[in-house]
Amino acid sequence: MSNTAVITHPGNHEPTAFTQAQLEWLPWLPPLPEDELTERHYAGLVDAARAKSPYFRLLARDPDTLGARTRTDKDIFYNPDAGLPRAERELSATATSRSNGCIYCASVHARFASHFSHREADVQRLLDEGVRADLGPRWNAIVETSVALTATPTALDGTHVERLRAEGFDDFAISDALHGAAFFNWANRLMLSLGEPQQQAASAA
Repeated sequence: MSNTAVITHPGNHEPTAFTQAQLEWLPWLPPLPEDELTERHYAGLVDAARAKSPYFRLLARDPDTLGARTRTDKDIFYNPDAGLPRAERELSATATSRSNGCIYCASVHARFASHFSHREADVQRLLDEGVRADLGPRWNAIVETSVALTATPTALDGTHVERLRAEGFDDFAISDALHGAAFFNWANRLMLSLGEPQQQAASAA
């Protein structure tokens, strides 16, 4: 990829506010064309529908790494065995993305958190006010733990685990909160380094 020309988007007006609206994403390096994807690429995508996404078609240039990434993603957020409810796994990802400044990722996971929790106003408060917003003791514990891990792993300590336990979290739930935050610490940085968000055409200025 070192010889690949960088794509610029001079006409794009990147969104500057965190939102639950659906956004597009514009890559700075060319994704693989959909009609050039091979069986190996689709194996890396895991979900064939992701071939429509320029982000995943860009990551498909390294299909083996993408496959590991996608299976990890699906296990953290879609595995229903024990642990946190889906809404709170998504909250962890949203808080991490809000802390890291990834508007695109925050929009995706904020929508999921709202959908599964039916607490759209609280999710929006997190986006509007930032990670210090008061969302109630249980959600505050998830956000604070996620943000500590986001800042630097050594900022996460036993007090965060104790607070989660005080809110009724067992080992599996704590693991889910930490894995959601850890995964999006990586995913945010990858997405922020490879492209930029764009408002959907119907809502673009």
